[in-house]
Amino acid sequence: MHENAIRISIFLIVFFIVAVWELIAPRRALIANKTRRWFTNISMTTINRGLMVITFPVLPVGLAVILKEHGWGLFNILDIPYSLKVILSFIILDFSVYIQHVLMHYLPLFWRLHRMHHTDLDLDVTTGNRFHPIEIALSMCLKLSVVALTGAPALSVILFEIILNGATQFNHGNIFIPEKVDSYLRLVLVTPDMHRVHHSIIPKETNSNFGFALPWWDRLLGTYRALPEGGHTAMAIGLKEYRDPDKLMLWHLLMNPFR
Repeated sequence: MHENAIRISIFLIVFFIVAVWELIAPRRALIANKTRRWFTNISMTTINRGLMVITFPVLPVGLAVILKEHGWGLFNILDIPYSLKVILSFIILDFSVYIQHVLMHYLPLFWRLHRMHHTDLDLDVTTGNRFHPIEIALSMCLKLSVVALTGAPALSVILFEIILNGATQFNHGNIFIPEKVDSYLRLVLVTPDMHRVHHSIIPKETNSNFGFALPWWDRLLGTYRALPEGGHTAMAIGLKEYRDPDKLMLWHLLMNPFR
C-alpha cells in the first residue's frame, strides 16, 4: 500500500507539473477539442488502473518481494553487489519495454492494440495514458515475466515503475524546452521533442524513437530519428486512417482493435 501511494502521488505531481507547463509554454498549437480528448484519455487511465487491480493478484513489486523470500530469479542467485543488481535490473526492464514497443509496431496483431495510442490528433500529457486495456494487460505480463526471470530487487522495480510512469507523461507533454537544453537532456532521458517524432503521421517517423525512459536503445539499434521532416510545429500527428474526432471517442477506441 505504501509503494502504491508513492506511485500515485508522484504520478499526480508529474501530471500537474506537465499540465501547467503546457499552459505556460506550449510547444505546438492544439487542433482537437481538448475537453473531449482529456475525457477520453483520462477515462482510459481509470479503466486500465481498475483492470490491473481486478485482473492481477500480484504486481511486479509484490512479485519481486516473493522472489527474494524464496531465492528465485537470476539476481537472487548471483553474488554481486546489491547496487549493481538494482542498476542492471532497471536497465533490463527498460530494454524489455523498448523491445515490446518495437513488436507492437511490427507485429500486425499487436499493432491492432497499439494503434489506438497513435490515433490521438494532438500530443499532450494525457496521451501518455492513452493505451488499450488489452495492451496494458500484455505489458504487465511482460514486466512480471522479466521480474520473475531476473529476480529484480523490489527497489529496482519500484524505481522503474515510478520513472517509467513519470517519463511517459513528460515525453508526451506539449511543452517547450530550449533546443540546447533538449540536446543535452536527450542523452539521458527521452524528451518530448524526441518522442514527438514517434507520433508523426509519416510511417517511417512513426516507426522510430521507441524509447520511453532511456534514450540509448534507439541510438544503439538504429531506430533513432533526431527531427521530423516537417519540423515540430508543422508536423501532423496521428494516423492518416483516423482523422475524424467523432470516431476517436472512448467507445470507438475500445472497439478499435476489433475493427
